[in-house]
Amino acid sequence: MIRHLFKLVWNRKRANALLLLEIFFSFLVVFGVATLALFTWSNYRRPLGFEWRNVWDVSLDVKQDSDDTWTPEQMDRFTRLLAETRALPPVVAVAGSLVAPFGFNSSNGGWTSAAGRDVRSEVVEVSADYARVLGIEVEEGRWFEPGDAAQPWRAAVVSRSLARELYGDASPLGKPVREHEIEERIVGVISDFRRAGELSIPDNIFLRLIREGNPADRPGRHLLVRVQPGTPAAFEEDLVRHMQAVAPDWSFEVQPLSRLRDTAFRFRLAPVAIGGILAFFLLAMVALGLLGVLWQSLLRRTREMGLRRAAGASALAVQRQVLLEQVVLTTLGVALGLILVLQLPLLGVVRWVGKPVFAGGIGLAVLVLYGLTTLCGLYPSWMARRLQPAEALRYE
Repeated sequence: MIRHLFKLVWNRKRANALLLLEIFFSFLVVFGVATLALFTWSNYRRPLGFEWRNVWDVSLDVKQDSDDTWTPEQMDRFTRLLAETRALPPVVAVAGSLVAPFGFNSSNGGWTSAAGRDVRSEVVEVSADYARVLGIEVEEGRWFEPGDAAQPWRAAVVSRSLARELYGDASPLGKPVREHEIEERIVGVISDFRRAGELSIPDNIFLRLIREGNPADRPGRHLLVRVQPGTPAAFEEDLVRHMQAVAPDWSFEVQPLSRLRDTAFRFRLAPVAIGGILAFFLLAMVALGLLGVLWQSLLRRTREMGLRRAAGASALAVQRQVLLEQVVLTTLGVALGLILVLQLPLLGVVRWVGKPVFAGGIGLAVLVLYGLTTLCGLYPSWMARRLQPAEALRYE
């Protein structure tokens, strides 16, 4: 039976070639969109690593274009801003940072691991109260302490993934790391810290201490302020007024992290939404093409179907033949797509998205294509089932 079905498909290879290509490209598109959607959902379900509720971001404009140059006066103002903000009644804690949570700007650094490999990581420069503001928990070692500011080296806290890449299974605590000849020592390890938001890729993170009052360090460009729950929006004016008194020639923009989070969420969800819309229209075109080809094929094969019925074939057998031919054609298109998709592990795609997501993307693409083609074949196969032998004679 199967051999006969393949023979029927082969005999109409010209008519089926375009349909086969449509199924092939549809499989690739559905696989890509499904994998991206599963990858996004998998990231969303992971712990974020910090608490953003009741936290405000104050963006500082220090009236210069570059973060690579700064003055001791700027660092002094930054330290005074932290102190003045801490003293305000609704404020629970305040910390400085070079980049804000959920922001799109980032800084990266590179190190050499104990095994001699190059390791990359996002670098976030933060002040000592950063963990208190964002509720970051330390898994191993400790967070920054006041005494770290007086050390001849800079303290750092790293993510578990970065510690593993740098030192394998060995403890990274107290180990020196160097970037541009600046000695830094790891004092603590945290779990996943996805500064860019729930939909971002879990990646290495290197938190570098901004030593308040130290002119050798550059001041942060953001102040993160944790306020009491229920703090009214009117407090924003008081906050800006106090800051303006410390730095009258600087400007300040205040917004809650919840707003930054919503913006980042929509931005990172956009590729999935666009891919889903494109995949929907492509599948709609494929469905119309399948329906049209099957309908035209049925009209051309009226005689064949009628003769099968006259030879004793049941209506159910005729309907099953039409559906199985469509299944065979779908299998060929999916098989071609699988041959191409299964080469992606050689490019490191599986390592990037993970084996469960990769396998899930393939599974969803296969289910969608078989479901679509079977659905499109239902009506033409039902019409074939209703053919009577006499209709083949009229066709003749």
